[in-house]
Amino acid sequence: MPFPRRAGILLHPTSLPGRFGVGEIGPEAHRWLVHLERMRQRLWQVLPLSPTGYGDSPYQSLSTFAGNPQVVSLEWLAREGLLGSDDLAGVPPLPDDRVDFGAVIPARSHLLDKAVEQWHRGCPAALGHAAADFAERERGWLDDWCLFAALKAHFGGGPWVDWPADLVRREPAALRSARARLAGEVDRARVLQFLFFEQWREVRDAARARGIAIVGDLPIFVAHDSADVWCHPELFQLDATGRPTVVAGVPPDYFAEDGQRWGNPLYRWEEHAADGFAWWVERLRSAFDLYDILRVDHFRGFAAAWEIPAEAPTAATGRWVAGPGRDLFDAARRALGDRPIIAEDLGLITPDVEALRQELGLPGMRVLQFIFGDPPGPEAPPTDDDPPDIVVYTGTHDNDTAHGWYHTPPDANPTRSADEVERERHRLRVRLSTDGAAIHWDLIGMALAARAHTAIYPLQDLLGLGSTARMNVPGRPWGNWSWRFRWDQLTPDIETRLATLTLAAGR
Repeated sequence: MPFPRRAGILLHPTSLPGRFGVGEIGPEAHRWLVHLERMRQRLWQVLPLSPTGYGDSPYQSLSTFAGNPQVVSLEWLAREGLLGSDDLAGVPPLPDDRVDFGAVIPARSHLLDKAVEQWHRGCPAALGHAAADFAERERGWLDDWCLFAALKAHFGGGPWVDWPADLVRREPAALRSARARLAGEVDRARVLQFLFFEQWREVRDAARARGIAIVGDLPIFVAHDSADVWCHPELFQLDATGRPTVVAGVPPDYFAEDGQRWGNPLYRWEEHAADGFAWWVERLRSAFDLYDILRVDHFRGFAAAWEIPAEAPTAATGRWVAGPGRDLFDAARRALGDRPIIAEDLGLITPDVEALRQELGLPGMRVLQFIFGDPPGPEAPPTDDDPPDIVVYTGTHDNDTAHGWYHTPPDANPTRSADEVERERHRLRVRLSTDGAAIHWDLIGMALAARAHTAIYPLQDLLGLGSTARMNVPGRPWGNWSWRFRWDQLTPDIETRLATLTLAAGR
């Protein structure tokens, strides 16, 4: 599917401003769309919107289909009469520059409980009808998710493999008993899912009205402690107790000298192929109900994935195993038609991965922080001779900010020597004719001017922020995903400068 020439900003909703501890998909998200339009940005890229699990990571989600109730807008709930002004006034003081998940989740969960209670006392009739339609339309995943969420709360948040054996095995009698015993919690989960999807629908409709497309993010793998694996163990490489026999990751690379051991279970691709990749087709269908464009994370795993023995402490021990190739994508196209997908083809990309991407006609990614390395890799600086089927990023959620990347002391990089870093920076200065003082603008300008049809940059780069604003450090289990911005940081001068650059670049 052809991509028009556009530009946009990467910003996860949790990073939006607001006084309730975490960014929400209510009024602040709508205000963000106004700013995007003012800056002539036609794309808003987000991270996965699913409920987070281990380490508060959106890439370790409790469900690939469900939405994250923690970003439900409390102001929206008050607008609909599900919370009162006293409820909002009673929210304890929370940081506005970061998400303190340990404080935010219990504080917000208490208010979400109140909203559900009010829902049952009498929700607006229009919402009630919409909720009934939603429950029927999404029954394929919703009922399983609601029971999983209720059971997880009942067992103190522990992983499903530690639940009673009859529930681990999903014996029908045990499931019926649990649904009856935990009916209130099951219903709570269902109401919260409707509220999330209803609010996000309003955001997406508002984006479309302003000519802004939303780019979503689909991780190739799902978390072991998830409704997906609990409900479909036959699709994953598990032992008789439900635990993974092998897990996903990547070998040693730019980010980590021991590689990255993600811990996600790997797929039994033969089982997926046997039913025409039905689970994957529904996963993609659900994703395109949320987003206009989909970035598929770790695309190389469809050609071959790094398989790590479950008992191995790091990713250094592993092997490449074949993925499903184009068969999965052909099945999806037959069911869903031709949809706009971006292939995240970063890391160790072998010829088979590149061949698969080109065969499918999917645009790949180029990250400007990677192109000046020593020795220069296959990602050379963009030129007028480049094909347009590329999405250029200054950096991603896994990178340091542009400012932090350039200004961090050369001897602080764990995977490269100080001399290599210095040579990289020298190449950059020569290529961009810069002294590096405003490196974030240099890289944004380079991305915008590239022949690539799409240019995207994290908001942290637009604001010129340092390493403390980094969203994620790969391989670090805690302390990620918490960055937030304030509206006063996005000044009129910044907005005018970006709009001017974008217009000049023909985007």
